[in-house]
Amino acid sequence: MKKIHLLALAIAIYLLTIAGIPKSAQTAKWKEKLSDYGFFEGKMADLKPRKGVIPYDLNTPLFSDYAHKARFVKLPKNAKITYNAQEVFDFPIGTILIKNFYYDNDSRDKAKGRKILETRLLIHESEGWLALPYVWNDAQTEAYLEIAGERRDIAWLDEEGISQSLNYAIPNMNQCKGCHNRNEKMIPIGPSARQLNGDFAYPEGKANQLLYWQKLGILQGLPTDFQQVPKFPIWNKPETGTLEARARAYLDINCGHCHQPNAPASTTGLHLHIHETNLTALGIQKPPVAAGRGAGNYLYSIVPGKPEESMLIYRMESGDPGVMMPELGRKMVHQAGAALISEWIKKMPQ
Repeated sequence: MKKIHLLALAIAIYLLTIAGIPKSAQTAKWKEKLSDYGFFEGKMADLKPRKGVIPYDLNTPLFSDYAHKARFVKLPKNAKITYNAQEVFDFPIGTILIKNFYYDNDSRDKAKGRKILETRLLIHESEGWLALPYVWNDAQTEAYLEIAGERRDIAWLDEEGISQSLNYAIPNMNQCKGCHNRNEKMIPIGPSARQLNGDFAYPEGKANQLLYWQKLGILQGLPTDFQQVPKFPIWNKPETGTLEARARAYLDINCGHCHQPNAPASTTGLHLHIHETNLTALGIQKPPVAAGRGAGNYLYSIVPGKPEESMLIYRMESGDPGVMMPELGRKMVHQAGAALISEWIKKMPQ
């Protein structure tokens, strides 16, 4: 079986190489098993980090077909992350960002266990960032490198006790680059000041993540006046921010990594990243640059006061691969996310 697995891996490497995987990835010394990195101790599926592997979370994360994510970062010895108020932090070469995707068997009761489907690693090499997808086995004892991606069936009970199921898609390396692309270079999306400026429940107690990283000595450049540090609200918790702030945070993480200058969707002229201030570029009364099924005969991306006439909502609520947005990373419609953006548009001044 191991010979078959290695043969399949070799074929996948060849196919992805001729499809355009960068030279740095072609020559990388990939580890076949997730356990080879030594990130976790004890039972693998418990995701209990070893010393030096730091857990973290985002205030408003990317929607991924209702999957939960357990995130960690591992730095080289004595290395430091450099603070950036606007963009993703500057992580030193040798950094590994670890993102585990899982579903609770019953969303109402975590004690009933979970199933981890994949672990994505972003590794900062001297030539840039490299993405490696690892697929977990059914026994939840190991995850194996599958650079060509894979599909897995998953079923769970949602928060209302309703049975849900999905043929979950684990992306290949080229698809990873599609979302993490900026100026034709792969970069992380989530770990920025605005996303990390929030509390995390560490074993020793709850603490602000940025202050905790500073205390550990792994973050440099954090402003002395902590009030200067930007902070995203939590998209589905009204007490954390205004409707507009929560809607903009949601669009930034789910759409803004592509819809911004120097990113894959820059040619659309629709910029949904948090720093956009031009209302037309943000989509308000902005006509699409191309017609066709994706535009759905809608005249504008956003029509203030009228979500039912806004192309943005049309594409968010679609499950058609030729229409839906985002194009990658989801098959299911995020009903609550679409409702948030609809409410934001509905309450815009006309």
